[in-house]
Amino acid sequence: MNFATLEYFEMLARERSFTRASERLHITQQSLSSHIAKLESELGCQLIVRHVPLELTYAGQVFLGYASTIREQYTQMQQEFWDISQNDEGVLRVGIAFTRGRTILPDIIMAFREAYPHICVEMVEATNEALRQKLIDGEVDLAIAFFPAPLPGIILKDFYQEEVVVLVLRELFESLYGDEAAERAQRIEDGDYSALEGCPLVMGSLEDIGGRIERNMIRRVGISRPNIVATSNNSETHLALCIRGAGACLCSETLARASLTQEQLDSLMILRSGDSARYPICFGYREKPHLWSVLESFMDIAVETFSKSGMLTAAANE
Repeated sequence: MNFATLEYFEMLARERSFTRASERLHITQQSLSSHIAKLESELGCQLIVRHVPLELTYAGQVFLGYASTIREQYTQMQQEFWDISQNDEGVLRVGIAFTRGRTILPDIIMAFREAYPHICVEMVEATNEALRQKLIDGEVDLAIAFFPAPLPGIILKDFYQEEVVVLVLRELFESLYGDEAAERAQRIEDGDYSALEGCPLVMGSLEDIGGRIERNMIRRVGISRPNIVATSNNSETHLALCIRGAGACLCSETLARASLTQEQLDSLMILRSGDSARYPICFGYREKPHLWSVLESFMDIAVETFSKSGMLTAAANE
């Protein structure tokens, strides 16, 4: 048994498929199957039930706990000795939502690369909910996400405040409401979403923060028959439909400003609706006896990069 075998078993237990696990491990299915068979022979126990999807036996569940603990302790030992030897190399696994990663990570990674040229940043992109679980399971070193509540064993550090705004093509809004357009826009900025009654909407899913705010807004103001043109998990799709006049959407202002040209932004009404549409984005990492200095530096560089960019207001500076 070696560390590679532990990694192989963890991946197989996570994916519940030899095909998917071997693809993620970049080895053949035959090699993966051989490793697992040898492991079962060494332990004298069947670890998995080989059907689709595969299942862990009780012995497999027990072994997974040991494998995860050993792998985590080995990784922590590596990081601590990298710090002791001042050997800045290795892989930093950063979890982030898809659209947020596209918006904020490129500048951060470029700045981080200048300070740590031998550290590979492995981006793990998933929904906020999935990222929180990956952090708990030790699949990422750092998550940049919205945390609605504290998590046991997870340390949270403020990064910045993100704000969802109502975006709508000015021409569409004025054609719908005529002389009432300015008054309705002000009502929206005062938090009265009933002013959107009759406006076509492009909505996100329940997995998306904007999508949840939209649904809460519709329920709270009692819009009985919302005119939903389209739904999508992709905020960039929302923006593409919005600038074509398909309807209003709720989107992170940061993403909108990073994705659209100035001409496109000028064609939109950007309506802010106060504290109810703001939420904190935090760094989350597991509580450990030793915090890898590279991880700490990544967070510092991220905050500094945003402070210089002026795109966002770092929460720590508010």
